[in-house]
Amino acid sequence: MIKTSLHWLLLCLLLLLPCMLVVAQDSTETRKDKPTLHIGGALRFNYNLSSWKKEQVKRGGDFGFDMFRINADAAWKKLSLHAEYRFYSKDFGGGMLKEGYVRYNFNDSTHIDIGLSQAPFGNQTYNSHSWFFNLPYYVGKEDDYDMGIKFVRRQPKWQYQLAFYKNAEELTFGDKSETSHSRYSYDVAGRNKEVNQGNARAEYFLHKNSSIGASVMLGGLYNIPTGNMGSHWAAALHADLNHRRWNLKLQSMYYRYNAADSAQFNNYVDMAAYGASYKVAAEAFLHTASLSYTLPVHWGPVSTLTFYNDYSYMKKPVAAFNDTQMNVLGCMVTAGHIFTYIDWASGKNQPWLGPVWTDALAAGTPGEKWHHRFNINIGYYF
Repeated sequence: MIKTSLHWLLLCLLLLLPCMLVVAQDSTETRKDKPTLHIGGALRFNYNLSSWKKEQVKRGGDFGFDMFRINADAAWKKLSLHAEYRFYSKDFGGGMLKEGYVRYNFNDSTHIDIGLSQAPFGNQTYNSHSWFFNLPYYVGKEDDYDMGIKFVRRQPKWQYQLAFYKNAEELTFGDKSETSHSRYSYDVAGRNKEVNQGNARAEYFLHKNSSIGASVMLGGLYNIPTGNMGSHWAAALHADLNHRRWNLKLQSMYYRYNAADSAQFNNYVDMAAYGASYKVAAEAFLHTASLSYTLPVHWGPVSTLTFYNDYSYMKKPVAAFNDTQMNVLGCMVTAGHIFTYIDWASGKNQPWLGPVWTDALAAGTPGEKWHHRFNINIGYYF
């Protein structure tokens, strides 16, 4: 009797086992399919002492608010979202979306991003180590973000990126509206607008942490007063090399803007970010070399010191224009969630590192000397 009952019990268990497995599988898939959301951000303060600001030097520099930001990362099945919104002071552009896009993952190696994403050009994520970046940033060619669609495919030895950007960050949507100055990355502004831009970038991995690559971009340059379409293009060769605690970033690039505007001086274009614009040479070669060394330490909360020197040179083919140089010697101090950049930044014909703002990256100043800025940026990232 007991034996018969056991047989029936085993038979029932066998019949119920597939159902139990399906329920367990459904439960696992439900957990995987559940949407996730993470909110983060940062608060930064900045101290600077600039050699060309005589009154500031007398009072020993200035220390104040730099930026507060909110980051949002969400995911559901093969879809994910990333966004970063920044709040600066009114004089530096106020609130602005640095980046924001929706991603669809075809698989672990291939995805597309739609929205405001980093344009694939040059060394990425950055072509520098310091808080100041390198000269390509100030002409819209480092850490630049535009509106469009980007395709990325990663293989063991290669990474390919293709993108089409309808335009830069658009905030006004008027028929003849100029590009807003309240933006994080530099883009053409004033009488012209960047439109219909294509980017292609290829990167070959020498080993896990080192790579060499090439990038190109080509797009339209719409002239607002005339409705005529000009063009712009750029190309770069770049390398990101690592050996033990050392990192070396090398890049050489060329860019050209052809504005379809007879009323504008054809040797420069206007570019804008952080609430203000300046002139930039319509054609230039830029060469950068950035070296860093990372030293682990055990000084209370301080875990890492990263020493670096970022140098960049901007050669302007127009004979009447004066070349631009920039060098940043510094150290990044890592203490838990606090990152502090201590920089000695120097510039010749660099608008952020000298007394001349509007023309420094265009005509510049003949016989210009080096100007210096001692800068400390302290940020808590969460």
